[in-house]
Formats: sequence, structure tokens, C-alpha cells
Amino acid sequence: MRTAEQTQLHLCTLLVALAATVFATVASADELDASRKHPSPLADFGAEPRIIVKLRSGDTARVRAQPARDRVQSAASRSGMKPKRIAPLGARLHVVDIELEGAGEPIEQTLKRLKADSEVEYAELDRRRYLHAVPDDSLYAGQWYLQGRTVAPSAIDAERAWDITTGSDGVVVAFLDTGALYDHPDLQSAGVGGRLLPGYDFISSAVAANDGDGRDADATDPGDWISPGDRQTSAFSGCSTTSSSWHGTRVAAIIGARTSNATGVAGVTWQPWLLPIRVIGKCGGLDSDILPAMLWAAGIHVDGVPDNPYPAKILNMSFGSEDSCEPAYEDVIEEITAHGTVVVASAGNEGGPVDSPANCAGVVAVSGLRHAGTKVGYSSLGPEVTVSAPAGNCVNTSGACLFSIVTATNEGTTTPTVHSYTNQLNYNVGTSFSAPIVAGIAALMASANGNLNAPRLIERLREGAVKPFPVSTDSTVPQCHVPLASGDVQNAECNCTTATCGAGMANAAGALEAALRPIAAVTISGAFTLGSTVTLSGLQSTAVEGRNVVAYRWSLQCGSGTFTAADPAAAVVDVPANDSFTLRLAVTDDAGRTDRADVIVTPTGATTVPGTASSDGCASIGVSVSPTSTSVLPNSTRTFTATVTNAADQTVTWQVDGVVGGNSIRGTITATGEYTSPASVPTPAVVTVTAVSNQDPSRSGSASVTIMAVQLPQQVTTSGGGGGAADFAGLLSLLLALSCRSLVRRRAT
Repeated sequence: MRTAEQTQLHLCTLLVALAATVFATVASADELDASRKHPSPLADFGAEPRIIVKLRSGDTARVRAQPARDRVQSAASRSGMKPKRIAPLGARLHVVDIELEGAGEPIEQTLKRLKADSEVEYAELDRRRYLHAVPDDSLYAGQWYLQGRTVAPSAIDAERAWDITTGSDGVVVAFLDTGALYDHPDLQSAGVGGRLLPGYDFISSAVAANDGDGRDADATDPGDWISPGDRQTSAFSGCSTTSSSWHGTRVAAIIGARTSNATGVAGVTWQPWLLPIRVIGKCGGLDSDILPAMLWAAGIHVDGVPDNPYPAKILNMSFGSEDSCEPAYEDVIEEITAHGTVVVASAGNEGGPVDSPANCAGVVAVSGLRHAGTKVGYSSLGPEVTVSAPAGNCVNTSGACLFSIVTATNEGTTTPTVHSYTNQLNYNVGTSFSAPIVAGIAALMASANGNLNAPRLIERLREGAVKPFPVSTDSTVPQCHVPLASGDVQNAECNCTTATCGAGMANAAGALEAALRPIAAVTISGAFTLGSTVTLSGLQSTAVEGRNVVAYRWSLQCGSGTFTAADPAAAVVDVPANDSFTLRLAVTDDAGRTDRADVIVTPTGATTVPGTASSDGCASIGVSVSPTSTSVLPNSTRTFTATVTNAADQTVTWQVDGVVGGNSIRGTITATGEYTSPASVPTPAVVTVTAVSNQDPSRSGSASVTIMAVQLPQQVTTSGGGGGAADFAGLLSLLLALSCRSLVRRRAT
């Protein structure tokens, strides 16, 4: 027979379970992503972690004589590590399997010593990356996200873009994912009239690959399910039980499902080839597999793997983890971008800061929108976002999910069975599916204008985005803010800003119009000496295939420089004795489209500023502040950086709301840009930090700072008027849990 206390505890536990059930039901019916729970990165490895090491470059005789592997071995030994295996990932990049003995020191301590080694440029844990969305298999009949904005404000207007181009078979889009189902009727192998090229499986672990071996030339998805039995093994002890996701097939069909074949769905692109590359297996994927796969996708040689005969112009990665951008990713992204490959990545589904690798410089980071154009609750956000795109949301709190992202899938819970499509009952949502929408748009742009390098394509993708973002008609929907830290989660609908959701809503038609413009390019020849002249030529300017640049026009934008342009394509410029000036080249093609490039001429050289970056057309002093928008708590610090252009004096004076150095009410700022917020939230709660040029006080740059009160993290996703029940259920669950915890503590004493 229970005591009164036991009965109270039993009832309390039941109430907590009931509240949790109500909470989960309401939240999942709204906009929660179906992604897996991610274990700690260290849980990926059990007792034997892997480390990615990059050696420093060196030109000494000893360095040239010593093999890179031996240098890594020596550095590891000096750090107290016992390497089991050392394998190259690049010229100076290696992955090292470490054997830890007994109850030794934490791996973080050993890693710290390795990082400090004079031979090592950097060393990082080989972390696991996870799919941003792993929904259940599902069916769905309408592709609202491809249609015009009258259907849904965030729709990408693909129909108008297809009037310009449906893509080119000269463009390859690679997707690093779980592989693909080559026999799905909406994909099919290229050998039998389909879209899928022979890809590659980069998963080195035969257990994680789930196909009986390690790396091979078969990119077929065998399934990535995790069974309860799998979780009893050391390899998958930290993973969640789940059915196979067929994630790569879902992503592939969004980018480029076979279209006009009377079957299934339409892709964003209709002609480009799709290159499947397996890097995600059972329970995610490792950096040591992902990094060489990225290089291989771009056509860069990787030891031990046949060279890729189909280098990709676009590379989609719908996975990530809650980390800052690691140096290894920075290196690889810089290298493949230099090869002309555009990297597109999903921002993440945690509602906090943008995940890695989407937060790396040079990546097209894509956050998720609801059908109405506001941020979908689960989407991560922040200043790293390039553009936003539909991610799927349900609106209603029960029944069918109204705005699921339709795509191809399979009904098998483990291995493949019947091919199918997603639907409203087993819905398909997540930023994993925002990214391939944008990758498809990028492929259309590359098809329309093969002269676009990676930076220019990204610039014009931004240019073509729809702006400003819509504002919810529900006055209770807040404005999105830049996340303070990883724990600052905004998992409810909010109104996007350019600081949180990128340049605007991705738009296929707008991006294509921007891509079709010619490219103004200036070459500079001659010596910059006093009294001499230099020649600026626009002959390297290009137009899209089938068009020609027919007009060149030079104009002085600011300053007092002198030039002659007897040849319309070239300008002969007098080198200035002291001040600088700006000359603009505007080019027009035979379709009437234009582009421009500004040339800033100084006594010692000239710099070209291409395209829309030269918006003010003047080489006068410019001041920019980074970050442009942020949020802080009271008594917190945030460092701002001022960049001054076209000025001999690079120094600035910092102000807060117009007061030099600020004050205790609005916050203070040092001469080096370190802002300290006040002890309490001021009214209004947004202050402006300004950097004023000391050379020309009329020129300045600003950033906004939102000072936020400390509050409990919000635990549910809300949409429109459906959030009240979820908020109440979450609060009830929290209060009951605290009550039960108090009771248990009392029983223990």
C-alpha cells in the first residue's frame, strides 16, 4: 500500500507525463523540425577520438626531407598522443586516430598541447555532422514553394524563371548527403535517361556506411536507420532510434527531379546533372569524410580516390552542427571557391546561431521561411545568412500539414522498398530543404551566365532576392534578433531582418534577371609614377552567351582626376599627385542590360570595385561597422570593428547614441570598439553604436544594439494564434517538473 508521499509523487509524475504529451502534441503539430537529437561531439567517438591536423608550411631542408606523415607522427608523440592511424586529407591536412590509455587526461588537454606545437597550424576534433531534417516518409500533392508570390509570399517564382531557362546540361550540382536512390522514377541514373551521375561514397567506416564496405564508387543510399540493437553497440550508443531518412533523395528531387515526365514532382532545375556524394551514414557523418568529399566534388584531386570527371559548379550541404566555422572548413571552402564552385548550406534547425559549415565565410547560408515570409520557428538565424527560402510549416495545430515541402522519398523504414513522395500527413520540413531550393536557383543562374564566378554569383543571388521581408499581421509576432549565444534560441515565428535572415527571400526569377546582366571588368596597365598615365581597359567585360557588350561609358564619380576616352572601351588616366578619385565604367549589352565597375585611382595604384558593391559611385571616405546588428544582455560586452576605406587616416571615434564614448544609461564604448551595455535595459532598448572617421567627420558607419532582459528560453514553436496552448502546456510541464523535483529531493533527505 502506497504512503501519502508515494501517492503524491506518483500523481505528480503522471501529471508531468501528461503535460509533456500535450506540449509535444501541440508543438509538433505546429512547426517543429523532425531532426535528430544530436549527442555531444565527444560522444561520437567513444574512447578513441579522431583529430584533424594541419601542418605549418615550411621551406627548410629538414621540412622538405621529412614526409608529412612523419611530421604529424612526431607532433602527436610530443603532445602525448598515441596515433593508431594517420591518413592524408590534403597536402598538409591529416586525420589522426588516437588511442587513449586507461583513465588518462581529457582529450581536450592533449589537443591543447598539440595545437601549441610549432609544427601544427591547427588541430581540431573530427566532429560528426547531422542532417538538419529527418522527417518520416510522406506524400504531398502541391509544390506551393515553386509558384508565384500570390500563392505564398515566400514562394520562389520558379514559373517565371523557367520562361528564361530551365537549366543547362553543362552544369553539375553536387549534393553531399546520404546518397540517392538511383531507380526512383523522378531521378534515375543518367545512364538510363535520368539525372543522377555516378557519384562516390566517401564514408570510410563500413559500419556507418551500412553497405558492407568503406569508400567506393557506389553512391546508392542503403538506408541510415538506427535500431534499438544498434544503440547497444559502441559505434551508435549516442544515437537516436530512427527509420531511414532517404534524405539525399529528398534533397536531390528538390534540386532537379525529372520534370515534364508525367510522374511525381518538378525540380527547381530541369537540365543540370546531379552528382550524389555519400558523406552521411548511420548517425551522421564525420569531418574527415566530408572535407575530402568537398574537394572531390569541385574536381580537386584526393589521394586514394579516382578524380571526379564531373566537377560541380554548385555544391549543396544540408547538414551541420552547432559550432563556429572550423579552420579546416575555411581552408577547403576557400580552395573550392577559387575553383569556381559555389557552396550552399542549410543554416540549421535549432533556432539559434547559424550552424557550421553554413557560418563559414564564402558559403551561401540559407535560413528557413514560413509560407508567409516570416522566419519559421525552428530555423537558425544570424548575420551569416545569405538569403532565406521556404522550409515548410504547418500553420494548423492538428490534421494535415498545409505547407510541407513536397519531394521524392521511399517508404522503406530500413532498406528501400516502394518509391513515393512526401505528403501533408507525414510532412517534410526543415532548412535541409531550404538549401537545395537555393542550390537549384544557383544552378539556373550558372546555366544562364557561365561567366559568373562564385563571388559574383552570390552577389547576384542577393541582388535578386525579394526585399523587404514581410511583416506578420499578428502584432504579437516579435522582430527576430541576432542570437546572443548558442543558448539564445528563437524557436517561434519572428519577423525577419537583413541582420538575421539575409538579403531577402530567395527568388528564382529575380536571381536570373540579375545573372543575365553583363559583367563589367577593368584591367589596369602602366606605371604609377608622378606625371605618368595609366590605361584602364574594359575589353575584358563579358555578356551572356549569344549577347555582346555594345557600349562602354566612362565617367568621373568624385574627386578631381583627369582622363581621356578616345577609345570607348579604354580610358587613359593621369596619375594624381595627391588625392584619389573614382572613375566608373558602365557597360551595356545588345539586350539593353547593364553593369558597372568603379576604379579607385590613387597616386600609387588603382583598385576595382565591381558591380553593385560600387553603389555610391564615389571614392570618398567610407566607414562600415561590423557586426551591423547584434543583441546583448545587461552588463555584457560586444566588440565592434570599423573598416575605413579611401582614407590615409584609418582611425575612428566611437559614439553611443551620438555621445563620444557613451554613458552609463545607454552603454559605454572604448577607443578600440568594445561596447559595454548598461546595468539595466534602457528605454528604448535599442541603441546605436557609431564609428566616425577622424579624417572626415562627415563620414561614419553605425550598428544597432538591442539590450535584452534576462528571461527563460522559449521552449515551443508558435504560429499565428496557435501558440497559446503550447506556451501554457510548456509552462505547466516546467512547473510540475520543478514541483516533482522538489518532492524527490525532500524524500532523499
